[in-house]
Amino acid sequence: MSYEVLARKWRPRSFPELVGQDHVRRALVNALDNDRMHHAYLFTGTRGVGKTTIARILAKSLNCETNGVSSEPCGSCSACTEIDEGRFVDLIEVDAASRTKVDETRELLDNVPYAPSRGRYKVYLIDEVHMFSNHSFNALLKTLEEPPPHVRFLLATTDPQKVPVTVLSRCLQFNLRLMPVAAIMGHLERILAAEGVEFEAAALGQIARSASGSMRDALSLLDQAIAFGEGAVRTSDVEGMLGTLSRERLFSLIEALADADSARLMHEIDELARAASDLEPVLADLLALLHQLAIAQTVPDAVDESVADVERVRELAARVSPEDVQLYYQIGTLGRRELPWAPDPRSGLEMTLLRMLAFRPAGAGEIAAGEGGRADVSPHGAAATASGPPTRSAGGDTASPSPAAGQTGATKSARSAREAMVRAAEQSTSVEPAVPDAAAPAPEPTALATGAATPPEPDASPAESESAQEAPAAAPVQSRSAASDGVPADPVGDWEGTVRALELRGLAGELAANSAPLEWSDGHLRLALSAEHAHLGSERYRQRLEQALGECLGERVRIDLVDDTAERGETPAEAERRRVDARHAEAEQAIEGDPVVQAFQEHFGAEVEQDSVRPAADPGSADGNH
Repeated sequence: MSYEVLARKWRPRSFPELVGQDHVRRALVNALDNDRMHHAYLFTGTRGVGKTTIARILAKSLNCETNGVSSEPCGSCSACTEIDEGRFVDLIEVDAASRTKVDETRELLDNVPYAPSRGRYKVYLIDEVHMFSNHSFNALLKTLEEPPPHVRFLLATTDPQKVPVTVLSRCLQFNLRLMPVAAIMGHLERILAAEGVEFEAAALGQIARSASGSMRDALSLLDQAIAFGEGAVRTSDVEGMLGTLSRERLFSLIEALADADSARLMHEIDELARAASDLEPVLADLLALLHQLAIAQTVPDAVDESVADVERVRELAARVSPEDVQLYYQIGTLGRRELPWAPDPRSGLEMTLLRMLAFRPAGAGEIAAGEGGRADVSPHGAAATASGPPTRSAGGDTASPSPAAGQTGATKSARSAREAMVRAAEQSTSVEPAVPDAAAPAPEPTALATGAATPPEPDASPAESESAQEAPAAAPVQSRSAASDGVPADPVGDWEGTVRALELRGLAGELAANSAPLEWSDGHLRLALSAEHAHLGSERYRQRLEQALGECLGERVRIDLVDDTAERGETPAEAERRRVDARHAEAEQAIEGDPVVQAFQEHFGAEVEQDSVRPAADPGSADGNH
């Protein structure tokens, strides 16, 4: 008998055998048991998460000869057996990628009205439905909306964004999630136990992580690992097969960082370059381990117990300070982003790890330089000591006890450099600009080779500094009053100018621009709103307009919106459109009267494309400043 791959042999054949996707299983089971089946389902998700598997189980649930329509097909009747073997005549499986022509789709749908040959329902399973052409989708629409009672459509796709909205609206959509690493590991363990294959838990963890949430990919990798390991799944074999980084190497890297052991760190990088075929994933694996350390330090109960080296994670989490873990993670994230711009992956990895050493807190793991290559590291990435001023050699030249000598206040300088690094990282990932901390200590001046630098004189007295800090508090008031200078006391007299001065954005601004004033009396404003813009007249936008107008006028304003009336004037939006049309007509006349254009038309038969004419912005319009 020929060998059957694990992905096919262990494909779930009933809802209880499904791994993960509980939200989909629960909905389908309830629908089957309560006779509330929809005529069309759309299953979306990445490869290998169970879309086709769920569809086939659903087909068996609809056509089981023993249990009827239920969530528990028997799995042994002729219908269930033929569906599992892929030869059930009333389960029509279609690969949309190979049937993109509209004629093929129409030929497929021509058989929809006919009753099923053997089963209770005729089930159309269309895989990768997003590959259909627009004409094919149009041919499918009518059938999807009103199919015969004996037909069910099961659609599957990895790219639902390409499926037309008209199709989506006719289906019940289920988004299948990526498989968690723990779920994949548990399933692989059960399969190997049933197959009688020896394995190491750490090896299964590497396979589960490499599968990226796809159970089918995990089973394919497991097949490959069994063949590679001659009938056993070992960690060393899986690392060699996948070309991944050993977890032991990752632990060694972090231990070297924790000890500030630059020599050991460079040695580990050298070993990595010899063992790993690709150094780019190293930072990603290192960040994943740092994440596990942070979880173990912050929420110990949340540590994933299924990880084989969980005790090693806890030991390292107790050894490295939480501040260092967060700093390493931040620098590693930035280094991974900059890796494509490095001269080569190794130099980018080295600079990122050396940066972690350079900006670690001064005094942490401080050991005299020269002992086994372990030394405290200055903010400039070189070994340094914090004791003693620079000395002079016999020749009179200035000498320092280390390559980074000549610095005074090394501890404060390192701390300031670290804080600057963290602030720079936060600013690079934040939308809002960071506010400088006035209480943060300024870095001390660096001593030069010829003598100490003179501290700068303070720019202002403490009283002036306090007043300067309080000054920005008045800025919003000044800004608001400046904005209200152009608002007339009677907003009806110049409604367009009033709307422009309010500077409202969003749909509240659209409400103001597309309405026309009718009456203004004692803070009561009546506005006419056309039927095509009735959606703007909600309570929320009206209140925003009332608030903005009231703040500018300095009084409470109440606005009533009425249906469009014949006596209303021109709205600001209509006035703007009128000016744009006028400028466009002037631009067309200017183009047609241009001597150069006329010469091109006369000698070369050129024609002016009217749609391409764009008038210059009116300085008085909303676009005048652009």
